[in-house]
Amino acid sequence: MSTSAASTRATASGTTPRRRRRRWTFDKISFLAVFLGVPLIIYVVFVISPFIQSIYYSLTDWGGFSTTMNFVGLANFKELLSDDLFLTALRNNITLLIVLPVFTIVVALIFASLVTVAGSNRGAVRGLRNSSFYRVVSFFPYVIPGVVIGLIWAQVYDPSSGLLNGVLTKVGLHQFESYPWIGDERTALAASIFAMAWGGIGFYMVLFIAAIRGIEPELFEAMRIDGAGRWKTAMHLTMPMIRDNVQTAYIYLGIAALDGFVFMQALNPTGGPNNSTLVMGQVLFRTAFEHGKYGLATAMGVALSIVTLAFSALVFAVNRLLGAERDVAR
Repeated sequence: MSTSAASTRATASGTTPRRRRRRWTFDKISFLAVFLGVPLIIYVVFVISPFIQSIYYSLTDWGGFSTTMNFVGLANFKELLSDDLFLTALRNNITLLIVLPVFTIVVALIFASLVTVAGSNRGAVRGLRNSSFYRVVSFFPYVIPGVVIGLIWAQVYDPSSGLLNGVLTKVGLHQFESYPWIGDERTALAASIFAMAWGGIGFYMVLFIAAIRGIEPELFEAMRIDGAGRWKTAMHLTMPMIRDNVQTAYIYLGIAALDGFVFMQALNPTGGPNNSTLVMGQVLFRTAFEHGKYGLATAMGVALSIVTLAFSALVFAVNRLLGAERDVAR
């Protein structure tokens, strides 16, 4: 009230009121120090600093256990570009990057739609009967560690006593009686991708269920009244409304695909037949801990980080080009 009165008096007298200077109090300083300064210091020390150190090590010939290292510039990165083994692993990672997110997201979206909006066309919008049970059961694989999932599927794919060949033989497909799914170059990578997707579908299904449940039920009912079928409803209502969730899922799955070390190491520690399942993480591990070339291995890690950042930027750019901002603004 006093400020308003002072402003009125200043206006009436024809002078411009001076802005009051904010005083730094102990409460303000302590608040900024605790909630801004401390997190910033932690972020710089534990995130930015190691990243800068990694870039420096990638420009040296460090052996990992010596205190001395020679600066070699971009020699490590030039060696990577001429390393057939690394390029093979990079190609496998790119295949994972393309196939794994698409397969996982499509299957998770189908299951999420079934348990949320695929129920009867009469009454309130709801999912299939016993949807809660399916939702809980589908989440189970996600709580299993990746290395255990890899070991489980290595047993399922076992050519002599595996579950998959046993089931296929029982239904009359006797050509698969002793088929080596991860021992054949033609099927090893596809079988590995399926095992990775199996471990993640439940989580992304729950993510999409939460997103779909956030859509107003009246919108689904309006689409139903207009005579839209399930496919049209999914493409013109559900997908645009959960676009950001799909984008987030794609980035997470893309990062997992660019790693893939745990699953591939458990399924095929040697890299599969003719290195058909070898990924960059495995090459990095061998280079550092078997050959003692930590400088070169760090260069692989830096290259992997750059590819990951470029992939994330690409996903955001594509999502923006497809009209994400327009959909949000509606």
